Amino acid sequence: MTAAIRVLLVDDHAVMRAGFRMILESEPDIEIVGEAATGAEGVAAASALHPDVICMDVQMPDMDGLEATRRIVAEPAVPSAVVVVTTFDRDDYLFSALRAGASGFLLKNAGPEELVSAVRIAAAGDALLAPAVTRRVIERFAAEPVPTAGLSVPTASVPTASVASDLHVPDAITVDLTERESEVLRLLADAKSNAEIAAALYIGEATVKTHVSNLLQKLGARDRVAAVVYAHRHGLA
Repeated sequence: MTAAIRVLLVDDHAVMRAGFRMILESEPDIEIVGEAATGAEGVAAASALHPDVICMDVQMPDMDGLEATRRIVAEPAVPSAVVVVTTFDRDDYLFSALRAGASGFLLKNAGPEELVSAVRIAAAGDALLAPAVTRRVIERFAAEPVPTAGLSVPTASVPTASVASDLHVPDAITVDLTERESEVLRLLADAKSNAEIAAALYIGEATVKTHVSNLLQKLGARDRVAAVVYAHRHGLA
């Protein structure tokens, strides 16, 4: 039997946490292992509980969810994926969440099925961005100039004016991808999950994960979001 997805809820509103708990615990493959009401409590709970997925609010006392996400993702001993769930549809929150290393960005007005799907996608190692959010990310990065050659250097060495550099979006124009890796990249850029890519290419999800891992390594991309932006900036999607 497959182990349940262990979820930590971090939100300063008890009613919101109760609602999330009710929705998620109604699913047989999801277990709520803890709750926290502040960002600082969330960081401590993540360190103690090692949940698979953390549903993280943004505006909270003590420490906001963006800083909490940054600290959790930066801790190698905590293998949790963070899904930022917020009331506020703001670009500064979106891009800050991505910079912090969040695996997903979801608005609180999303339906229950979207919350459940977000948790499952994050637990599977996929990145989750709603289609409208993905378009905004791509439009923002597509407007930035693309260097003519060379992989991006570490963020610390890049002027802060480049948002793409902040997220480690690779700049290399020519990358030695196999035909299958190119197919996977195009499907990633179409916001497909690992399961959907596997179905489209008639291969196993484990094989898809291997291709994605190889892609990120070859591109020098920090995560799937950076790979998707790369594909759109270079006309591969």
